[in-house]
Amino acid sequence: MAATALALLLALPACAQQAPASAKGDADPALWVVKDRDTTIYLFGTIHVLKPGLSWFDEAVKTAFDRSQTLVLEMVEPDAATQQKVVAATAFNPGGTPLTAQLSPNYRAAFARAMDEGHVPAEAYNLMRPWFAAVTLSLLPVQKLGYDPANGPEKVLTAAAKKSGKKIVGLETFEGQLHIFDTLPQPAQVQLLESTIDELPKVDATFRALVDAWAAGKPEGVAKEMNDSLKDSPEVTKALLTDRNKRWAAWIAERMKRPGTVFIAVGAGHLAGTGSVQDQLGAYRLKAVRVKY
Repeated sequence: MAATALALLLALPACAQQAPASAKGDADPALWVVKDRDTTIYLFGTIHVLKPGLSWFDEAVKTAFDRSQTLVLEMVEPDAATQQKVVAATAFNPGGTPLTAQLSPNYRAAFARAMDEGHVPAEAYNLMRPWFAAVTLSLLPVQKLGYDPANGPEKVLTAAAKKSGKKIVGLETFEGQLHIFDTLPQPAQVQLLESTIDELPKVDATFRALVDAWAAGKPEGVAKEMNDSLKDSPEVTKALLTDRNKRWAAWIAERMKRPGTVFIAVGAGHLAGTGSVQDQLGAYRLKAVRVKY
């Protein structure tokens, strides 16, 4: 569950950046293509935060990117001031029940301890909505382990697109992504937070397994690490994965009506497992083919 929360909102200012450790090696992440006579759309799954030193922006991925006129991301990240303004208006509930009191008693001590270790004061976290606390807790340990959004594919691809003059488009907005979480029913938000707390002791192993599966081009491994834990929460699965995958497939189907070459980069969990974007494309008689390299 923690990995899925991370996959949606890596950009939120949850804590100070830690000095990153290096992860050396060649990575060959999965890449797919949907094409017809005059339109080509590449689908590339990302891990939003990585350690430096992992080589992935080469070979078929770089070739596909270079051929594309447009880069499409989950969202085009707004400036920090805009993010903070939106978060302040959406992610906190000053007049509500303190967050600690909303948790089951057996989770309260672990939650407070994790927030304290991340240097998030009680007067701040007790005002958070449960979904935002879950996102915050998902970020704290991975940043401490040296994973950084500055090394993530979105940052790298955005910089490369700007340098080469490519158009950059977002499938969603920052506000829209927050809205997905904020409209979850309160019990589902609390369940998301409690599941994230349960995952904290396993974050290091889980994230290493996730990155290893991604780097090896094994979407089935990505699905196992990122998506399987959502099976216990149908509401969260629907909001974070299924509904979004359907909307993105519809976007792709509409874009296929116009000529050109597009490079889409979204969280790898959306391109893995049952109900993936590739599966949803079947409703439009479109097929995504794995690029071999």
